[in-house]
Amino acid sequence: MQRRYLLMGICFAVWWSVSASGFAQIRARIKPETLQGFDHYVEQAEAAMEQQRGGKKAFLMLYDHRQDMEHAQNGEIIVTRLSSVGDGSIAGGLVHDWVGSMLIPGASVEAVLHVLQDFNRHKSIYPEVLDSRLIKHEGDSYWFYYRLKKEKILTVVLNTEHEARYVRGGAGRWYCSSRSTRIAEVSDPGTAHEHELPLGYDHGFLWRLDAYWFLEETPKGVFVECRAISLTRDVPRGLGWIINPIISDLPRDSLKSTLEFTRNAVLSAR
Repeated sequence: MQRRYLLMGICFAVWWSVSASGFAQIRARIKPETLQGFDHYVEQAEAAMEQQRGGKKAFLMLYDHRQDMEHAQNGEIIVTRLSSVGDGSIAGGLVHDWVGSMLIPGASVEAVLHVLQDFNRHKSIYPEVLDSRLIKHEGDSYWFYYRLKKEKILTVVLNTEHEARYVRGGAGRWYCSSRSTRIAEVSDPGTAHEHELPLGYDHGFLWRLDAYWFLEETPKGVFVECRAISLTRDVPRGLGWIINPIISDLPRDSLKSTLEFTRNAVLSAR
């Protein structure tokens, strides 16, 4: 019995050391080599996606996976990990690469674009988006702001800015690339002491976020595929039990939620 209480006390002490004020002690500083590794990974990924856009590969990854296509046609959202780089090739960080696919039945590609490009309304569409606004719009390029809330054991609030570019890929096809241009973690959000932590010196839950959308209109509706590539800190030794669910599960959960609420918004507008 005494041993049990001792173990409980140790667990509580560890939890306290990584929560509240104690959690501030495990901040990480992003390194130049971490950014270089991420940029190299993204460059390779974009080269592969250019083949999709150019017709050298299937426009949608779903076309290469018959079973996933059947599930999507039955209303499921398919989310697959393409890679998670944490083997030392990205110094000081982890790259998370996921793709999600779905069908929005009976929809037009214009209806999907209307939802995706309505940045001022995203705060009322996506649960993770606390606030959103369009900063600037020029042609098919958009600059926008999100205040994001990520919850997984701990709650993390981020002020983020992004640039998105939309490209028509032929009849009924569109492609979008979106890149984060600024991500700042917010300390004490919603209080009189709220402030942003220094850029690149925070808890490292999200340092970069790139998203790529492939839209194709068919007689069944619009197939939507979104590939999200993000960069987080690596896992401090001994704290994997609390950090891993945040930086490993959140990319998958966020992508699935984004697709789900995009579909809901398109269908509810009909």
